[in-house]
Amino acid sequence: MRIVVIGGKGHIGTYLVPRLVESGFEVISVSRGQSKPYSNHGAWKSVKEVLLDRTALEKDHAFGQSIADLKPDVVVDLINFETSSTIEMVEALRGKVQQYLYCSSVWAHGYATVVPASESDPKVGICDYGRKKRESELYLLDEARRGRFPATTIGPGHITGPGWTCINCAGNFNPRIFEKVLRGEEIALPHFGMEMLHHVHADDVAQMFHQAILRMPAAIGEDFYAVAPQAITLRGLTEDLFTYFGYPEARIRYLPWKEWCEETLAEEPENGQSYINSTYSHLTHSDCYSIEKSCRLIGYRPRYTIPQAVHECVDSLIARSVITKD
Repeated sequence: MRIVVIGGKGHIGTYLVPRLVESGFEVISVSRGQSKPYSNHGAWKSVKEVLLDRTALEKDHAFGQSIADLKPDVVVDLINFETSSTIEMVEALRGKVQQYLYCSSVWAHGYATVVPASESDPKVGICDYGRKKRESELYLLDEARRGRFPATTIGPGHITGPGWTCINCAGNFNPRIFEKVLRGEEIALPHFGMEMLHHVHADDVAQMFHQAILRMPAAIGEDFYAVAPQAITLRGLTEDLFTYFGYPEARIRYLPWKEWCEETLAEEPENGQSYINSTYSHLTHSDCYSIEKSCRLIGYRPRYTIPQAVHECVDSLIARSVITKD
């Protein structure tokens, strides 16, 4: 079976491609440049790499056909952010593939009314990114359930792992938050630190895509959330990190939203507003999702808890001198 992975060298593809090779599949990795995966693996020697500029090709409605020309049995689409891109893929691949797996996001769910939120709960996107992902989900699932296209959608949480900066305990991408904890400095959290985050290790996301292919009949026409077994609060993650770095207690100060924003801007005049925007988005979503469906239907068994996944990320930041104790 030939599997084409679009975005094969990214966060998820770094782990998914070797999994597929080791399962005996023929794998083609599609990317727009010569970037390397986040970790080395001998399986990449068996992978055919194809360079395609999706943005440029989609201007001529040629990207979907370029993928079809590779004659895949399965397509894993990890870098699709527009509904028009999804429609193009379906029109190009209809009747030609056994399965199309779309990488969505938990943010397609929007706000939750009960937690953990499940795939069957009402979904109302509350940001442009989430609404677009939801539009693609609805289109694909309708096509699949009508028997017109074999689609599966998978929505990862906050993807975490070594090699990049994951969402920190303040709900943004500022590596200095991790550095402050490493140094034992006080951390300011908005509100009471009780909003939730739902990280997932990139290898666990890869596991879910892999399982959805292995259990294709059960996965087609279904949507799944790819997250760690449990969500965590901002406060909980902060306390865990202080413990991980050997401090007897966490140094946390809780601030009203306006004061937290003012302090963030004062400490980070260049990037403060982007960090504020990120935190606002994560607080308004306050992510907490169920994995019961994916465990039951496709045998998903995540290896990492959120602390374990974040520890790997932070250890990598230290090893690469992105953050330092001195």
